[in-house]
Amino acid sequence: MTAAGNPLLETWTTPYRAPPFDRITPGDFRPALDATMAAQKAAVEKIAGDPAEPTFDNTIVALERSGLELGKVAAVFFGLAGADTNDAIQAIERDVAPLFSRHSDEIFLNGALFARVEKLWAARESLGLNSEQKRVLDRYHTIFQRAGAGLDDAGKTRLAAINERLATLGTLFGQNILADEKSWMLVLDGEADLAGLPDWARASAAAAAEERGLPGKHVVTLARSSIESFLTFSTRRDLREKAFEAWTARGESGGDSDNRKIIAEIAQLRTEAAQLLGHPTYAHFRLSDQMAKTPEAVAGLLQTVWARGRARATREAADLQGLIAEEGGNHRLAASDWRHYAEKMRKRLFDFDEAELKPYLQLDKMIEAAFYTAGRLFGLSFTEVHDVPVYNPDVRVWKVTGKDGRFVGLFIGDYFARTSKRSGAWMSGFRDQEKLDGDVRPIIVNVMNFSKPPKGQPALLSFDDARTLFHEFGHALHGLLSDVTYPLLSGTGVTTDFVELPSQLFEHWLEQPEVLGQFAVHAETGKPMPEALLRKVLSARTFNQGFATVEYTSSALVDLDLHLQPDAASRDVVAFEKAVLAKIGMPEAMVMRHRTPHFLHIFSGSHYASGYYSYLWSEVLDADAFAAFEETGDIFDPATAKRLHDNVYAAGNLRDPAEAYVGFRGRLPTPDALLRKRGLDQAA
Repeated sequence: MTAAGNPLLETWTTPYRAPPFDRITPGDFRPALDATMAAQKAAVEKIAGDPAEPTFDNTIVALERSGLELGKVAAVFFGLAGADTNDAIQAIERDVAPLFSRHSDEIFLNGALFARVEKLWAARESLGLNSEQKRVLDRYHTIFQRAGAGLDDAGKTRLAAINERLATLGTLFGQNILADEKSWMLVLDGEADLAGLPDWARASAAAAAEERGLPGKHVVTLARSSIESFLTFSTRRDLREKAFEAWTARGESGGDSDNRKIIAEIAQLRTEAAQLLGHPTYAHFRLSDQMAKTPEAVAGLLQTVWARGRARATREAADLQGLIAEEGGNHRLAASDWRHYAEKMRKRLFDFDEAELKPYLQLDKMIEAAFYTAGRLFGLSFTEVHDVPVYNPDVRVWKVTGKDGRFVGLFIGDYFARTSKRSGAWMSGFRDQEKLDGDVRPIIVNVMNFSKPPKGQPALLSFDDARTLFHEFGHALHGLLSDVTYPLLSGTGVTTDFVELPSQLFEHWLEQPEVLGQFAVHAETGKPMPEALLRKVLSARTFNQGFATVEYTSSALVDLDLHLQPDAASRDVVAFEKAVLAKIGMPEAMVMRHRTPHFLHIFSGSHYASGYYSYLWSEVLDADAFAAFEETGDIFDPATAKRLHDNVYAAGNLRDPAEAYVGFRGRLPTPDALLRKRGLDQAA
């Protein structure tokens, strides 16, 4: 490789060796990706053709080193493709998606390379390896097998073609959703259209209009923070219906951005790939290397929780229908009505609503709350720095240090929605922790889509927004605290149904009086949340949990069913979705949290395919894990926090997930704590 003036290929001399975003242009990406792919390909060919007997160092360690430079460039490219894209980056993304698939297959379908790995794996007990080395060898052996290294030449050729096509389709799926979200907005014209919206929601809608070149207007967008606020507070039922229809129809427009044919082809190709690899369905293939292991185990948990959640949601719907009747309405409760009337019911039952709560949930204070919690649990300190280049003016950077003052890593926060960012919230990294050739410290980013306030005003969050912030920060801690040698095992590189444990567990501390009482202060007065309101907020934690459980679990059940049925692709995917929902008895006034045509988790890539259940599986773990702190009488108990740090947050993929959890808790969990957490333990 040669730098040739390309900042992506240089040794970065920025503070903390952060990416030089101030110098990187879209034109730098393709040459850098091509160069680093070629360099890894040459390194892999050298490893595979080495005449020396395979050793851990000349095969496994060499493989780990071979991908470091490509990983460095790819992390920057795909980070921007999700968080701050443009037409040039999207064009490159479409071009390189199949190239990455082909490149991966050239490595993991390499017979000579797999023979070296397999020989080492067969002799693993006699090689004098430590536990981490055994783990990384075992993971490589599994990855090669699951990639198809054991297939004959015809099977390898077909699998490679499938993988390349899936990479292209996944990229198109995600870009189609972004196109739908960018192209739609609801312009609120005058006071009548703004009816019911609190001041902070109006301010956010005004800021969104300003960003879209409509100064003086108000705009609702398809960013979740924007549209959920509108659906909650607007008293214009006709406009709520219009907004809800656009939100739920993403990816189903009938035009160029329609995803239905893409989904059908993805499902068909995934099934074919799974069967090539010896599994009856893609779900069986996917789950065989997860903590759950089998579709039956996943279905059992989902059905248990579904039955409880549906019973609770049915009662909630009846209560909301009664509220409509009390107000003199003669319409049936619709899905576009639920949030609006649920908020009124919350006000009635608990004497507070989201509008009263939101001024106490300032974004900056919630960031402080997350930092405080990480400090109490793990001894971390966060200092904002301004000398690190960023890719967008809204991005903020913090230096993270440990209790001994040592540098832990950089944390990047990208909190506001914009048209260049895909929807949702996520954690990723611009550099992973590892110690292969020195102590490499991580650069971790949290990306959100909160509504941006007008200049000079604080950003205010809903309670769900604040929970999302804590959730993604839990993922960030998983990356920041990682303490492993080998890149393959670093940070969040664990099974999908275990990776949500650190994130969902961290959410629990948001709801603790010690945290809310300190950081939930009014945006105008600076006064802390009144104790009476705090008690109401905490007492309402299980309010509307039937709704929350049903919208999530229905999505997970559709995901599982679609990947369990080999002929799913021959059906109209929307008709298939409707059939599954009818089979499970989906309440009339509810929809899935992510309808199939815009289900980014499972179709923009394969990471959560047949794996959306993971959030619920991990919730079983997180509810039980937080109970470990409660049992001590101290939510920051040092001994419990140390076990959590050592076995979960710092451990990466050093151990099988079940072993890691037992290392922390002393036993495996049961669903009981989850049902109590959601208030479903008494549901019929």
